[in-house]
Amino acid sequence: MRIATFNVDSLDMGPDARIPLSDRIPILRPQLERMRADIVCLQEINGQHGSQHGSGQGPRMLLALDALLKGTPYQTYARAMTTAPGRAGAADVHNLVTLSRWPIKESRSIRNDLVPPLHHRALTAIPPDPQPHDVAFERPILLTEIEIAPHEVLSVINVHFRAPLAAPVAGQKESAFVWKTVSGWAEGYALAAWKRTAQALEARLLVDSLMDADPTRLIAVAGDFNAEDHETPLKILIGAEEDTGNGLLAQRALVVLDRGLAGDRRFSTLHHGRALMLDHILASHALLARLKGIEIHNEALGDEIVSFGKLRQEVGSFHAPLVAEFDIG
Repeated sequence: MRIATFNVDSLDMGPDARIPLSDRIPILRPQLERMRADIVCLQEINGQHGSQHGSGQGPRMLLALDALLKGTPYQTYARAMTTAPGRAGAADVHNLVTLSRWPIKESRSIRNDLVPPLHHRALTAIPPDPQPHDVAFERPILLTEIEIAPHEVLSVINVHFRAPLAAPVAGQKESAFVWKTVSGWAEGYALAAWKRTAQALEARLLVDSLMDADPTRLIAVAGDFNAEDHETPLKILIGAEEDTGNGLLAQRALVVLDRGLAGDRRFSTLHHGRALMLDHILASHALLARLKGIEIHNEALGDEIVSFGKLRQEVGSFHAPLVAEFDIG
């Protein structure tokens, strides 16, 4: 069994797409086919209105993803996806999708279900913020239960944590990337850090709830964590015994599988010359016992900052696919 994760970087089509989908498919589709995955966790899948809803009414669908997968084995895979808050269908941006060669027993989106929104009054807003507001997660977590063999279920948790970019604060920005004050930027950055950390806590609480029901459960957590394994979000999610101080909790800890990659190969993004491992697959100890190997497809990865300055458009993704193989059956 091969489990893969891949942030395809704002997959879109139609007038909202930065780059024509027809230009992106010849680059992205071979990457998907190379993974040869049985289960795929995808991030940044945008939703579109169908032709019958050209006026912008009705639920959004994943038409760009349908076009990308056409003619590949993934076209026939079972599919789970996150949904827009409070309504049917996909959200406009940043949907999570999990594809499976095996039947999907159930799936659900989790967004502030286990961790409530932060109740926060902006300290630097212009004009002053008169009262606190809920600061909720923009992106949900996707839990998918997959029947990989008779009477054997794998719990797959697909995530895309908040990027470490300052969140907006009313009246504090001159433009998209220019702030009026250091204090305004600092508060925005603190809010973004809280969201990323709280998302990790929600994922950890979800893992513990699954293990409460079955301590030997097969669990994989995969996606774009926007953090390396030594940073706070990953430490919260891993729950290592050296952090809890209790060896009896070791079975509850998750294992970062990409630690098995060679050091010079262990990066999923390039940022201004820095090789960073921001995409991961984590496994419960029960699943770790079946691990055969892990690989990362980063040979053609471009530096996102250099490319932004030099290229007219980047048709691929600034994230590399990560694939872990397990002995199932």
